[in-house]
Amino acid sequence: MSESRFFHQNRWFQRFPVTLLLAGQVFVRLLRGKLQRAALAEQLGVAGPRALGTVLLMSGLAGMICAMQMGRELIRYGAIESMGGAFALAFCRELGPLLTAGIVAGQVGGTYAAEVGVMQITEQIDALHMLRTNPVDYLVTPRVVACCVMVPILTTFAITIGLGSGALVAYQVYGQPPDLFLNSVRFFLKLEDLWTIVLKAVVFGVLVSLIGCSWGLTTRGGAKGVGQSTTAAVVNIWVAIFLADLVLSLVLAIPPIPG
Repeated sequence: MSESRFFHQNRWFQRFPVTLLLAGQVFVRLLRGKLQRAALAEQLGVAGPRALGTVLLMSGLAGMICAMQMGRELIRYGAIESMGGAFALAFCRELGPLLTAGIVAGQVGGTYAAEVGVMQITEQIDALHMLRTNPVDYLVTPRVVACCVMVPILTTFAITIGLGSGALVAYQVYGQPPDLFLNSVRFFLKLEDLWTIVLKAVVFGVLVSLIGCSWGLTTRGGAKGVGQSTTAAVVNIWVAIFLADLVLSLVLAIPPIPG
C-alpha cells in the first residue's frame, strides 16, 4: 500500500483538528444564541426515539447479566445483602452510561455522519454557504444540543430499567426481597454519583454529535466515502467515549484537598 493511499484511508489525524475547531465554533455560537429552534426540535425527535427501544432492551439484558454474575460472587463471600449497592455502583456509574452512549453512537452518531456526509458530497454544504447560511448553525449546533439533552434522558431510562432487571434477578434467582435490594441501592448510591452520571452522559453526547458531524463534513470520495466515514465515525466515537470515561473516572476519583 502506498503512503498516499495509507494517509487517505486513515485520516483521523486530519479530522481530529476539525472536530476541535467544530467544538469551538459550536460553543461560540451557543454563547451568541445562534440556535435554530426548528432544527433543534427535529433533532430531538431523531436522537431520542431512534435509540430508545434498543437502550431499553440492552439495559434490561445487561442488568440481568450483571446481577447474576455479581450475586454469584457475593454469595461466595457471604455478602449477598450488599448486592443492591454493589450492583448500583457498577451499573449506574459505568455500565449504564457507557451502554447508552455506545448505542447512541451506532444509531445516532452513524446517522449524523451519513447525513452530513451525503450533503457534503452532493455539494449541499456549498449551497448553504451560497444562501449565507452557516452550516454549523444549521447542521451541527442543533445536533450537539439534541444529544446533550437526549443522552442523559436515555441514560436515566437505561439505569432505571437496569436496576429493575437487577432487582428481578436478585429476587427470582437469589431470593433477595426487592425492598432489601433497593434499600442497599439507596445506601450505597450518593448524590455525587448522580451528578457523575449526568456529567458523563453530557460529555458522551457531545462526543457522539461532534465526531459524527465532523466525520461527515470531511467526507470525500462519493458514496463509498460516505460508507467509510460512517464506519470510521462510529469506531472513533467508541474510542473517544472510553477515553473520556477513563479521564472522568480518574479526575472524579481524586479525593478533595482538605481545607
